[in-house]
Amino acid sequence: MIDISEKEIVSREATAKGKIRIKSSTASLIINKGIKKGDVMEVARISGIMAAKNTPEIIPHCHQIPLDSVDPHIEIHKDSVEVQCTVKAHYKTGVEMEALSCVSAMLLTIWDMVKYLEKDETGNYPNTAIETVKVVEKRKGRNGTQ
Repeated sequence: MIDISEKEIVSREATAKGKIRIKSSTASLIINKGIKKGDVMEVARISGIMAAKNTPEIIPHCHQIPLDSVDPHIEIHKDSVEVQCTVKAHYKTGVEMEALSCVSAMLLTIWDMVKYLEKDETGNYPNTAIETVKVVEKRKGRNGTQ
C-alpha cells in the first residue's frame, strides 16, 4: 500500500455511477416487485453498501477507511437501470474506490437477480450489458475543494 501516514485528515467525497441494459419487460417486473429472488432495488442497495464497506477486502492496495456515509440510488428506465453511489469520509485518502465498488456490486446484484429473465434460448445474454461505470465527481478538503 501507499504510505499515507504524513497526509492530513480531511473531508472526502466521491460519486460513481453505472448502468445495466435489460429488457423492458424485466424493468417492468422490477418496478412491480415481480422478480422471483425478491425486491431488486432493496437487495441492490444493501449489496452496494456492503461492497463499499468491504472494499479493502477485495482490492489489495485500498486502505481501510472509516466511512461516514454510503448513499446508493437506483433509477429504473424503460430498458435499463442506472445506479449511483456517493461515499463520504474524513480520512487521509479518497473514497472513489468505495463508490465504484458500491456501483459495481449493485449492478452485479441486479444482473444476478434478473438473469433468468434475460437469457435467450441458448442460455446467453445477447442484450444485457453493464455499461459506463465511472467516477462522476470527487471532492476533498474542508469545503469540498480540491
